[in-house]
Amino acid sequence: MEKQGNRFDPQFDEGTAGEGTDVVVVAGGAGFIGSNLSRRLLNAGYRVICIDNLETGRQENIAELLPNENYRFYLHDIIQPFSIGGRVDRIYNLACPASPPKYQKHPVHTFLTSVIGSLNLLELAQLKSARVLQSSTSEVYGDPDVSPQNENYRGLVNTVGPRACYDEGKRAAETLFHEMNGENGVDIRIARIFNTYGPRMDPEDGRVVSNFIVQALKGQKLTIYGTGEQTRSFCYIDDMLDALTSQMESETCGVEPINLGNQGEFTVNELAELVSEMVPTADGVVYHDLPGDDPRQRRPDITRAKTLLGWEPKVPLRDGLLPTIEYFKSELANAQGPTLEEGDRVGAIQ
Repeated sequence: MEKQGNRFDPQFDEGTAGEGTDVVVVAGGAGFIGSNLSRRLLNAGYRVICIDNLETGRQENIAELLPNENYRFYLHDIIQPFSIGGRVDRIYNLACPASPPKYQKHPVHTFLTSVIGSLNLLELAQLKSARVLQSSTSEVYGDPDVSPQNENYRGLVNTVGPRACYDEGKRAAETLFHEMNGENGVDIRIARIFNTYGPRMDPEDGRVVSNFIVQALKGQKLTIYGTGEQTRSFCYIDDMLDALTSQMESETCGVEPINLGNQGEFTVNELAELVSEMVPTADGVVYHDLPGDDPRQRRPDITRAKTLLGWEPKVPLRDGLLPTIEYFKSELANAQGPTLEEGDRVGAIQ
């Protein structure tokens, strides 16, 4: 530990990377998107530093990565100060609970993760002259009164509602990224991610895809909130990783936010019917009251992603659900592994 003012900052000393080998920090790297991204980056020859407090990230997601000599895991909360010795070329900020049951459990911490955590990563990017990508969200649009939502739409967000800690935290983070670019020249990217699904989702994630599949596999009724006529657009994880890495590495896309998601729009009732067809053990559906501020529509306008990144999703919902269902079957059969302690680091970067 090195004392800086009144703070003790952990020093994550990664040494010197080999010439031509990029080092990538993935904050929230034990989460759903972060762990899948880490695999993608390792397979592409990058060295990966994962920082995660495991509040919603899962040890199971990174267990097979830990022996990789190009992978290092640090158990740390990005709200707290930290520094990294040695080279850093890219930073992906994927650190924040993303499902309502998870982020509403500790709303103040959720908001601070988006704001203070983002500032810590932006300052690291400035120090290292690294490019940093913010995983923003479709939730910055709140409960929209336009469809599809494009990046110029300013949103309809309740600043004191039950989802505000996440929605407003992500909006504030976008402001921080924008201002750190304008004032300090930090090289930024902002990705507005729409509903993403696939292997390595937490079975207790609390979002509609994981809820429906887990309930179906357990022979339970699928829980639908409200009438089920609210819509969502579901993007398979492989498509999302293509989009995120394309935006990170693009030299021409600029610093303005870009929607990343699938334009296919489904009602929650339609998703329930599809899951019930694919997992016959489902025991019908049950309806409950709609939670406050739950958005009625989600459909991204991805014109900017198509134009600037040459990207659009390729995986149809049914095709993406097949491996997702198989993953959840396996997860429900697996036991929990050992617990990592604060400050642990695992793996090695030579």
